[in-house]
Amino acid sequence: MQDHPTVVLAFSGGLDTSFCVPYLIDQGYAVHTVFVNTGGMDETEAQSIHNRAIELGATAHDTIDASAQLWDSFVIPFIQGGARYQGRYPLLCSDRYVIAQAMVRKAHELGAAALAHGCTAMGNDQFRFDQSIRCLSNLPILAPIREIQSLTSTPRAYEIQALEKRGFSVDATAKRYTINENVLGVTVSGSEIDELGAPGEGSHHLCKQRDQWPSEPLSISITFEHGVPVAINNKPISDGAQALGMLNTAFGNYGVGRGIYTGDTIVGLKGRIVYECPGIEALLTAHKALEELTITKHQSDFKALAANKWTELVFGGLFFEPLRADLEALLSSTQRNVTGTVTLQTTGGSVLAVAIDTQSALMDDTNVYAQKAAWDAKDAEGFIKIAGNASAIGANASSIAHRASTEVALKHQTKATA
Repeated sequence: MQDHPTVVLAFSGGLDTSFCVPYLIDQGYAVHTVFVNTGGMDETEAQSIHNRAIELGATAHDTIDASAQLWDSFVIPFIQGGARYQGRYPLLCSDRYVIAQAMVRKAHELGAAALAHGCTAMGNDQFRFDQSIRCLSNLPILAPIREIQSLTSTPRAYEIQALEKRGFSVDATAKRYTINENVLGVTVSGSEIDELGAPGEGSHHLCKQRDQWPSEPLSISITFEHGVPVAINNKPISDGAQALGMLNTAFGNYGVGRGIYTGDTIVGLKGRIVYECPGIEALLTAHKALEELTITKHQSDFKALAANKWTELVFGGLFFEPLRADLEALLSSTQRNVTGTVTLQTTGGSVLAVAIDTQSALMDDTNVYAQKAAWDAKDAEGFIKIAGNASAIGANASSIAHRASTEVALKHQTKATA
């Protein structure tokens, strides 16, 4: 294999990337697999992925821990922005960008001839990987699953058959679902999910089903400094990915953060997935509750525009677009007063921010909504008259015009009847 050019393959051990290894070997490459652990796998699972790569014929395999990078480069700005894609999807795909960065670094280190991934021609991830690699390297990009789609209309069945023909087993779950897991959460597609049916029990991973929820409520406090999560239950966060994993377990036991999302993909199709993100759901809920108290209305209104644009870029494969960094600078600036502790509570299925402790609330003891204020009744009446004056004039003008048109219509009707 020494004389064969090296290709670095992003490898997860799933059906698609498992198929890629022998396929690329047949194309004349020495395949160096890279599993970029973004927090969804423990050491035992990572070792299993390593063993699978070698079994399939990889010349070498590396496991790279990128969970801290994912926390810093994605989780913090996402929580600060707070905008989900199309108001629903919590961007659980965003580990693709740190995977692409790790692939490129390894390829340059090895002097590899090409990079490869297991994305299909119908999905979003092909754009995310290809575009990111293009921004980071000039190396050729190989996509075996895209290539075989010119040979078959049922690529998953084709892959399974090809692997089994070579004597490689295929996990039963992989036959049914496409599963992506990282510290952000889990997404599941395929089978009855793609067919718009009710997701089966095999689609549950982080979130327990209703009959498994604990009977006692769960309360957890999260502390933020300038919009960054820094402590959970007063214990400082030293490892962001580990903290998110703890929240995934705690709130996942109560079924928090599970959803079914159908939306618009990068490639112009409608896509349907099941997603589970207990920890992200908890962080978003806590941050939003604190932020509502600590930034102005104008900051909030404009920040929403920036956050939505940031989300569009990240979902759409444009993570390395320079505008992303510009938007993050703005989002970070809005967080300078977002400091305090939020208590979350759940009895199952959803989570609420039930208490907030902050010195930065834009409130004071002399003015409490619907209770008391530093102005009197005449001040309030004057404010109403001034603030609503133009609207009242416009409404009256519209009413006069409507009455006039009605009267004209009635006169014509009377003449016609006569």
